[in-house]
Amino acid sequence: MNSKILVIGSSNTDMTIKGERLPVPGETVTGGVFYMGPGGKGANQAVAAKRLGGDVEFICKVGRDIFGDNALAGYEKEGIDISHAMRSDKASGTALILVDESGENCISVASGANGDITPEDIESVADVIRSASFLILQLEVPVESVLKAAKIAHEAGVYVILNPAPARELPKELFQYISLMTPNRTETSFMSGCEVTDEASLEAAVDKLRGYGVQDFVVTLGSEGSLVFKGGKAEMIPSLKVKAVDATAAGDTFCGALCVALSEGLDLTEAAKLATKASAITVQRMGAQASIPTRDEIK
Repeated sequence: MNSKILVIGSSNTDMTIKGERLPVPGETVTGGVFYMGPGGKGANQAVAAKRLGGDVEFICKVGRDIFGDNALAGYEKEGIDISHAMRSDKASGTALILVDESGENCISVASGANGDITPEDIESVADVIRSASFLILQLEVPVESVLKAAKIAHEAGVYVILNPAPARELPKELFQYISLMTPNRTETSFMSGCEVTDEASLEAAVDKLRGYGVQDFVVTLGSEGSLVFKGGKAEMIPSLKVKAVDATAAGDTFCGALCVALSEGLDLTEAAKLATKASAITVQRMGAQASIPTRDEIK
């Protein structure tokens, strides 16, 4: 039986248009194809962890609307425990996503109910957090609630993974409660204040972040792969060369897969290799949760 993985985070409905290219400000680009489906970084990571074999519970907050109803029904269908999911009087979270023909995207998110997750809500599920083996967090919910959850988990000996996306200012206190951080290149630059242009500058940025308290990192670098920092050593994990269609949820798939692999006893390097395979499948498909693979597909 795998260790229990708890994900606390965002639940969105994604509305995606795939077109030839992304518009510049003030421009209208026609001729795209429209898709709608479930998303949100927290939800994506929970679905990824579940499909890849994890024992997953997801705590989110959705509106009392059809988007919220559909989201919760979808998580139940995936086999995810949502017994502590919450409702808000605010609208459920939504995301508008534009994708070009190379798979690059830009995303605008209306947080809605996701922004209504309070530290008091987190305190109400403190026992659930303490009972987990792993906790995955992201930044599409209020930072003060992320801090509260991380602190409760850390004090209970729970392994805490923070995917610091989207990039935002973080209290330095938060870093001491994190077991593993999984930023991309942009997020690493933002948090450290160091411009990342190559492997040497990336290592310098991570060293600075280590000074805040986190020791282990997996920095995702898109088509270049990822860099694993463990025990003061750095190891490059190359990407798999595939034809990218849509990068949406690739990072979330990576994070969910990474956690499942760690929960099964793999070391961080081997876990990153499994996560690389999972995200390589994701970028070859359209959509967020629709693109996340199962464990059998990775095999």
